[in-house]
Amino acid sequence: MFPMQGKPLEGIRVIDYSHFLAGPYLSRCLAALGAEVIKVERPGSGDAGRDHPYFIEDQSGYFMQQNMGKKGISVNVKDPRGKKFLQELVKTADVFVENYRPGALQRLGLGYEELSDLNPGLVYCSISAYGHTGPDSHRPGFGLIAEAKSGIMSMVGKPGEAPPLLRIALGDLYTGAHGVSAICAALLGRVKSGKGQHIDMALYDTLVSMHEYAVQCYTLSGNKEIPQQTGHDLPSSTLYGVFRAQGGDLVIAAQVDDAWKRFAALISTQTNSPDFATDTRFHSAAGRNENREEILSIVRSWAMNKTVDECLTDLDAIDVPCAKVQNIEEVLNDPQIQARGMILEQDHPILGKVKLANLPFKFSGYSTDIHQPAPLLGQHNQTIARDIGYDEETIQELIQSGVFYADPKVSDLNLDQA
Repeated sequence: MFPMQGKPLEGIRVIDYSHFLAGPYLSRCLAALGAEVIKVERPGSGDAGRDHPYFIEDQSGYFMQQNMGKKGISVNVKDPRGKKFLQELVKTADVFVENYRPGALQRLGLGYEELSDLNPGLVYCSISAYGHTGPDSHRPGFGLIAEAKSGIMSMVGKPGEAPPLLRIALGDLYTGAHGVSAICAALLGRVKSGKGQHIDMALYDTLVSMHEYAVQCYTLSGNKEIPQQTGHDLPSSTLYGVFRAQGGDLVIAAQVDDAWKRFAALISTQTNSPDFATDTRFHSAAGRNENREEILSIVRSWAMNKTVDECLTDLDAIDVPCAKVQNIEEVLNDPQIQARGMILEQDHPILGKVKLANLPFKFSGYSTDIHQPAPLLGQHNQTIARDIGYDEETIQELIQSGVFYADPKVSDLNLDQA
C-alpha cells in the first residue's frame, strides 16, 4: 500500500455555472480530484438536468450522477443583489465553468472579460456546441447535433439504413474530459504567469478530433476515400467485429497476424474448413481484407453453432481478445467492474443508499471516490454566503426577498448548514 496523499486539486475553488451534462461532468471530475465545486442554479427549477430521468421520489438519477461531491447554491443573478453575490463569490474562485450559448453570460455580466477583471487569475472554461468563434458559433446544439455534424454518425449502423443513436453522450463526456485536462494545464500555467485565461471548448471540435482513421484516410487518399457504414465489422480490419452466437452476441478482435493465426487454427479444427489456417490468402492483413466475405461466412457459421460462453471459452484458451456484448445488468454484476470499484454507493438524504457509476481515475496515493451526494437545490446557500463574508442579517434578507432559493426539503431535513 502507498501512503495516502492530499488530492491534487485540494484548495482549488470551482464555480460550476453549467447545466445538463458536459459542464457538470467536467466539474464532477474536478471534485473527484479534490476541488471544492460550488454549483450555481437558477431559483425554482434549477439545472435542467434535474428534469431528466431516471426518477425516484422526484429525484433525478441523471442529476445525481453528474453533480455528486458538489456544494449547491440557487441564486437569482438577474437581481442586482444576486449578481453582486455571484461576483463576490467569483473573487474567491480559481475556476469558472459554463456551458451556455456564446453571448448568454456576457449579457448577464458574467462573461470572461467581466469576471477576469474582478479576478485576473480566474481560469474560465466555456463549453458550447460550436465554440465561441466561427460562422456557427451562435447556433444552439447538443451532443446529438455534434455527433451528426462530426462524421461519426455517418460511419455507424448498417449500410443503406439511417444511422442509429449512439445512446451514450459521447460528445458531452469527451468534451468534459478534455476540459478537465485543459483546466489543469491552465492552473499549472497560472503558477508561472500569475494569470488565468479563457478556455473555449466545442462539442463539434472534440468529436472531429476523435477521428483516429477517417480524417487521415480521406486526406492521405487525395480526398478520395470516405469511410462508410460497415454494419457489424470493419472491412479494413478483418477480423474485427460483432458475431451472433446462441443466446447472445460477442465481439472478436483477431485482426493482428499472430492472433489471426491462432484463431484460424481453432476454426480449422472445429469446422469443415481444414485449409482455413493454411490458406495463404489470409496470411496478411491485406489478404484478409480482400477475402473478407469468405472469412466472415465461415466465422459466422462457427459462432452460430455454439453458445456465447462456448465461443468465449475457446477464444480465451488461445488468447484471442473477445467479449460478450453485455447489457447493463451484466455490466454491474461483472466481477471485474466490482473489483475496480466502478459502482459507487452513496447515502442520499432522501433516497437512502444509491448506486451510481464511478469515474475511472485510479491513483496510487489517494482515492477519488465521491461519497458526498449531489446537493439539493440551494442546499448550501447560507454556508457559502457566510464563507465569503455575508452577515446573518444580509443572508436572511436575500432569502426573504427570493434572491436565494432552496428546496423546502433543505429546511425540513436541516441540510442548510451541511
